[in-house]
Amino acid sequence: MHADILNIIRTLPHRYPFLMVDRILEVTADSIVGLKNVTYNEPFFLGHFPDHPVMPGVLIIEAMAQVGAYFGFEVLDIGKNTPVYFMGMDKVRFRKPVRPGDQLILKLQLLRRKGYIIKMRGEALVDDQLVAEAELMATMVVPKSAEDQ
Repeated sequence: MHADILNIIRTLPHRYPFLMVDRILEVTADSIVGLKNVTYNEPFFLGHFPDHPVMPGVLIIEAMAQVGAYFGFEVLDIGKNTPVYFMGMDKVRFRKPVRPGDQLILKLQLLRRKGYIIKMRGEALVDDQLVAEAELMATMVVPKSAEDQ
């Protein structure tokens, strides 16, 4: 399964300037691969850093989380109107800077799902080189009326 930007916009609640996924390249029952084209026009490059632009690490993690959210909505069959919130991250490492012109490949693997909590392992790569990695956790917020049924 692949997804272009129009499908991503129909699935994720994020919008410019905070949508960090341009394409979904591959989806399996327990993994997903997404892509973010990093351009000099990204608003964060205005201040991070004008003479030496580097994508903030926290936004690399956000891009991973958005690819993970797409996986949750499309594969784990979380209702598209169900809020999903980022809970935490572990084992975060930033290995190399991400710069304008880079194509960020975001690979996530489902580690476990317990109730409303999802844990995934993510890797971000540029030119097949690991630039960041993390374990991410998110939770679904199910309305009380749905829990009672």
